[in-house]
Amino acid sequence: MSTEKNIPVAKGHWLLGSLLEMNKDVLGFIGEQRKLLGYIFYVDVLAFKVLVIIRPDYIRHVLQENNKNYVKSFSYEVLKLFLGNGLLTSEGDFWRKQRRLAQPAFHKEKLVEITKQMSLSSEKLAAKLETVKQQQKEIDITEYMNEVTLDIVAAALFSSNVSDKMEIIRNSLTVANEFAISRIKKPIGWPLWMPVPSNLNFRKAGRELDNIIYSFIESRRNEKEKPNDLLSMLMDAVDEETGERMSNLQLRDECMTIFLAGHETTSLALSWFWMLMDEHPEEENKLREELKTVLNGRTPEFADIPKLKYTKQLIEETMRLYPPAWTIGRKSLQADEIDGYKVSPEQNMMLMTYQVHRHPDYWSEPDKFMPERFSDENAKHIKKFAYFPFGGGPRLCIGNSFAMMEMQLVIATLAQRFKFRRTETHEIIKDALVTMRPKDGIKMRIE
Repeated sequence: MSTEKNIPVAKGHWLLGSLLEMNKDVLGFIGEQRKLLGYIFYVDVLAFKVLVIIRPDYIRHVLQENNKNYVKSFSYEVLKLFLGNGLLTSEGDFWRKQRRLAQPAFHKEKLVEITKQMSLSSEKLAAKLETVKQQQKEIDITEYMNEVTLDIVAAALFSSNVSDKMEIIRNSLTVANEFAISRIKKPIGWPLWMPVPSNLNFRKAGRELDNIIYSFIESRRNEKEKPNDLLSMLMDAVDEETGERMSNLQLRDECMTIFLAGHETTSLALSWFWMLMDEHPEEENKLREELKTVLNGRTPEFADIPKLKYTKQLIEETMRLYPPAWTIGRKSLQADEIDGYKVSPEQNMMLMTYQVHRHPDYWSEPDKFMPERFSDENAKHIKKFAYFPFGGGPRLCIGNSFAMMEMQLVIATLAQRFKFRRTETHEIIKDALVTMRPKDGIKMRIE
């Protein structure tokens, strides 16, 4: 019989709790509390008590062992405002049905055709960067990584050139993302129906994205020869249990989710990657040696991906140190117990990916960039859920293989031609919003 343990509470203001500290530097604040309070503790945010968890066994319990008792937390309700009821935000039987329908589209063998587009988009960016290099211009690498990942996900979804709509898509996604961030940071705000500028801009961005996505869905339904892209796969998917296909609304929600989740996190991981390559020339040289051996200057293909082992290790270590999804939010449905700690019903919690990835109990020299941690031999010894950049359990990110292939191909294409060197010496500030972004971007020059 387990003995009930007390969960400590982070000290905070009598009214605001730890709201100001969380808003100012959530990663630093949680890191300090971890040293003071341990693996599990409460943080008060106004009237809300948030349970913070920084231990792989406990996270495994929530995401895997008792996952049916935990749903997405408050922040996902905000994301639902523009993502709708897609795989990222939906719950229960509806989510299980959608996952069943969408899963085949993301099997590795289905992604072979899509990897061609990944390489094409990478080559297109390389040509653009060649011009920028000749002009000797300073660039913000995050903007270019955002551009290439958005280009890839648009082509993977719709098999068509959306460059004429790219500016609208990019601007609308940015407006929607910033709106979500402000709602999460300030839970008490204007009701959505109020005609204040932020609400009006958000609604306009949603309409513009809807118009683009619905036009693709409508034209695809009328095509006789359907291309082999994600939209076709989602439209052709039939539920084995009910015989149903996805409605236009369901397709819209999944397309919107793939659009946002499929480019934002990947572009950030790539941006952090180039920063780390600039900081670690020895590892960068090893990367170039692998690319010379495997590719010798040619464009990478699907068959090359398993051979780019060191490239993959570099990506994995980048996402350990700089996980774009820096936390996972969950809420308990019923009361639960985790290792003697009582969890109340309706308890919001943060599963701290960033803190677990840098915890000295699970990683030697946790803040050091050491890609060899992910070699075939060493990876076997990584504790389960000490590394979970794509989440875990039944809700493991459906696009994890897509993202890994994409990053390997983009890196292999660009690293054969360019070196990216930072033009500023100050430390990049990690801005933990919906995703973990470099505050003010990463300024670099191309060599």
